[in-house]
Amino acid sequence: METNQTRRRFLGATTALLSGLALSKSPVFGAPALIRALGDKPNSLIDGVQIGVITYSFREMPDQTAEATLQYVLDSGVSAIELMGDPAETFAGAPKSKIDMRAVGPLMRKRRENQTLTDEEQKTLAEFETQRKAYQQELAKWRLSAPMNKFEQVRKMYNQAGVQIYGFKPSTFGLQSSDAEIDYGMRAAKLLGANQVTLEHPANDAHTLKLGQMAQKHGLKVGYHGHEQQTPTFWDTALAQSPANALNFDLGHYVAAGNPDPLVLIKQKHDRIASMHIKDRQTAEHGKGNLPWGQGDTPLAQVLKLMRDQKYKFPATVELEYQIPAGSNSVAEVKKCVDFCRNRLMS
Repeated sequence: METNQTRRRFLGATTALLSGLALSKSPVFGAPALIRALGDKPNSLIDGVQIGVITYSFREMPDQTAEATLQYVLDSGVSAIELMGDPAETFAGAPKSKIDMRAVGPLMRKRRENQTLTDEEQKTLAEFETQRKAYQQELAKWRLSAPMNKFEQVRKMYNQAGVQIYGFKPSTFGLQSSDAEIDYGMRAAKLLGANQVTLEHPANDAHTLKLGQMAQKHGLKVGYHGHEQQTPTFWDTALAQSPANALNFDLGHYVAAGNPDPLVLIKQKHDRIASMHIKDRQTAEHGKGNLPWGQGDTPLAQVLKLMRDQKYKFPATVELEYQIPAGSNSVAEVKKCVDFCRNRLMS
């Protein structure tokens, strides 16, 4: 507890210092002595396998700022992340959304998994879509003149605390996004230190071609994420379109969809996997549940050991989606997932 309190005090001081220095013309940035006072930095590179986390895993936490998100990551013992767009863009001054994702998120999951929605739930989702579209228009306008130096400031804040940002997932790569918005998202990713941007697969060949071509110019990968629509050939068209197009493979969803052995897919496409989400889901025969790790049917241990033994360099990204037990929170559960990975890789 004392370590976490100390980290929080220094993180707050460091953030204030970085914000102040961002306004200064001095070439000196940051304060190494202050950063060192944070104590031991996290290390989730385990026997050669980089365990990361997507910051979506902390969506249940009340504070979604970049500073609070960094603290969640540190308290989870994670040293590399796929950063969702909101914390970084809010830090950069983006207009704030009034949408309560903690209320809408479970309903979106129910719809995605083809579960029956009540009339009230359907009404809530319809209202959400209206609000989301209005907010996206406001956000798109802001993005065209966003202060890009703020993304570099986020990178330095995270890096100095011992956290690398390998992926960036803002909502700027969709079918309705202009080329200027897409370019903004990729420039922001580079400033954050990411080597990839990620998004839900758009199921549109023209769009994946465009994204691949634009990413190639920026020296980035585009990782396309899938849910239960994933199959062994799900990414083939995008992969053929551009060397920058890649998989943001979801191991748990792939298993729940009833696909063949995921280890075969990973071996075949390992050089085109930018990153992989890991969770423990059941097969369709067992109900497709999203369970605490070790209780589902997903071959997590086997996949992690394959990555270790074959020296695959793409990160395995913890995505917390099972129900958080009473008395716990997202940070504690992500830490359990990281410990699960550590125990399996070191055994």
